[in-house]
Amino acid sequence: MVNAVGTVISPKKNHLLAALPCDVQARLFPFVELVTLKLGQVLYEAGDKLSYVYFPVDAIVSLLYVMESGASAEISVVGNEGLIGIALFMGGESTSSRAIVQSAGTAYRLKGVRLTKEFNRHGKLLELMLKYTQSLITQMAQTAVCNRHHSIDQQLCRWLLLSLDRLPDNHLTMTQELIANMLGVRREGVTEAAGKLQKLGVINYHRGHITVLDRHRLEQLSCECYAVVKKETDRLLPYLKPVNLA
Repeated sequence: MVNAVGTVISPKKNHLLAALPCDVQARLFPFVELVTLKLGQVLYEAGDKLSYVYFPVDAIVSLLYVMESGASAEISVVGNEGLIGIALFMGGESTSSRAIVQSAGTAYRLKGVRLTKEFNRHGKLLELMLKYTQSLITQMAQTAVCNRHHSIDQQLCRWLLLSLDRLPDNHLTMTQELIANMLGVRREGVTEAAGKLQKLGVINYHRGHITVLDRHRLEQLSCECYAVVKKETDRLLPYLKPVNLA
């Protein structure tokens, strides 16, 4: 399928879709729609009845829990390793979180009823979705622990690493205000933490554009939470190893 600038983007650019058997791809791919996701776009609000699932290609979507006061905190981040909308095939149809685009890009959209129908065949899709859901639960649990026990500096490092794992390069477009909303901290705290990383030569941050210059150092500065999530994700989702994306 072709994006707005005429570039052909295969559904297999999403690793989960690429991991599906050919017969499942043949049933689903004719119905997926390539959509553009803009920075800050809300895919669904808490309590919304979900109609679609989204398979990010080069975008990142954050799941946020929003308090009555308007304060928010990220509970998980999703990119080309998975999908947005697990409530549809888990039977809930709605969720208590908000899904917001953290890094602009593209995604494939599929009607929830088609995914549920394939899920109920009890085949390979069911197995992949359940393992993906387990990896997402691990990320949510570790994020809760990280937010409670680790510094803003460490949280920012973890967040950057998780985001990088879900992007095709080492560059993010992200405002400090949005990062603060994701981490559930004050903007000044993010400014200070990002400034430290820039002074150390780990990142370059300019007008909402973040480029990671030294990933190895970033991993050293992060808390153990990133490694825990990465290890469990790799165990549950072996399809994240290099695949043919033709």
